[in-house]
Amino acid sequence: MKELMLHLHENSPKYKQIYHSIRSLIENKELHSDTKLPSIRQLAEILHVSRNTTLVAYEQLLAEGYIRSEQKRGYFVEAFETIDIHIPTLHAEKYITEENNIRVDFRAGSVDQHAFPLKAWRQCVNEVLKEDIVYMYGEQQGDSLLREKIANYLLQSRGIRTSADSIVIGSSTQQLLMHLCIILKKEYSSIAVENPGYDGARIVFQLFGFQVNPIDVIEKGLCMKQFEQTDSKLVYITPSHQFPTGVTLPIAERLQLLKWANSQNGYIIEDDYDSEFRYQQQPIPALLSIQQDSRVIYISTFSKAFLPSIRLSYMVLPSELLDQYKQHFATFEQTASSIHQRTMARFMERGHWDSHIRKMRATYKRKIQTLVTSLQLAFGKTIRIIGSHSGLYILIQLQNSVGEKTLIQQALEQGVKVYPTSHLYIGNKPDVSMLKLGFSNLSIEDIQLGVQLLKKAWT
Repeated sequence: MKELMLHLHENSPKYKQIYHSIRSLIENKELHSDTKLPSIRQLAEILHVSRNTTLVAYEQLLAEGYIRSEQKRGYFVEAFETIDIHIPTLHAEKYITEENNIRVDFRAGSVDQHAFPLKAWRQCVNEVLKEDIVYMYGEQQGDSLLREKIANYLLQSRGIRTSADSIVIGSSTQQLLMHLCIILKKEYSSIAVENPGYDGARIVFQLFGFQVNPIDVIEKGLCMKQFEQTDSKLVYITPSHQFPTGVTLPIAERLQLLKWANSQNGYIIEDDYDSEFRYQQQPIPALLSIQQDSRVIYISTFSKAFLPSIRLSYMVLPSELLDQYKQHFATFEQTASSIHQRTMARFMERGHWDSHIRKMRATYKRKIQTLVTSLQLAFGKTIRIIGSHSGLYILIQLQNSVGEKTLIQQALEQGVKVYPTSHLYIGNKPDVSMLKLGFSNLSIEDIQLGVQLLKKAWT
């Protein structure tokens, strides 16, 4: 083929127009396989462009496999099969319509964006951007300054005596659990978990081949009688604010767990995800604070108390596991942003973190009180409220036989989004549906409106 007429205009680079035009002709099968194309010189003369322009277009087509070059013969259309992809849109359109009608979203896991200390955070970011650290990958265990600030904070707020060297920073709780699983899998094959409990952790354990043994959560937290019957030598728990029920593990059970870990040569993975937010008493001391050299792996995060998108979590490792961690991950790069790590260190160093926690504790206390009071006025004795003294969400049970999916759909029809808890159970689920309502990113007015709409939906 010596003639290849293409229409070019002045609005974009001509080599791009030639490339896109020829590619389109090939994809639409207007240029068939093995068709000979004009030479670079011929096409340049036909289109009144430079030879370099047609050369660049042909090189891009060659690189992507649309054409091939045969020595002393020229350029030919390459043979390939196009794929017809059908994307169903019916369900997506319905979902988008429902999402657009949401007036109140009781989602947990977000923060009050109006109360976020943006000015202080921005000042710290601007300072950090002038430091050499932003041009590096970062330290393998995490920023040393941040680890020092975390160690000081854990001593003051959680009673944990540790050093910066024992702390490992990661991008999320799940990422840290993955690293833990790599280390622990060599010696342990099963792990006990709370039921109901955090499914994000359970998925990680299952991904790494651990046998997951569910232990029921009762009024006092983990059912110790049932726990003692398991052969697992690892246990993952949320003792200060059990997820999702909000139960706090009493001191007797805590001491029993510590004794078990020592006698069984096992480990307790303590997830302390939102301990900052208790509204009636001071934060409960961490398990690790009871016995400093205990076989406890302490994990926490900045996502709940500060900002989910910052992707900063950390863990405190016992000395024997710390040595193994350093051996396994010596050549691994740090997964969390060096900029965010150093910024958080500066934020804590200047006292902004403590101030932020005090402010948010007061803010969230007002919100949870508003939510609980509004629900009690709207539903009276027909509703049971669980976990109203701590955390960033509550659970509710309506004393009727309506299923979880139906309740969620009824709420959605009134423009309110509430969340299920059935996926947090292993095996048998409760007879009465239990729903999760977060409140952290809602205003007082939004909370009151949401409850009124729920009353309309469910009564």
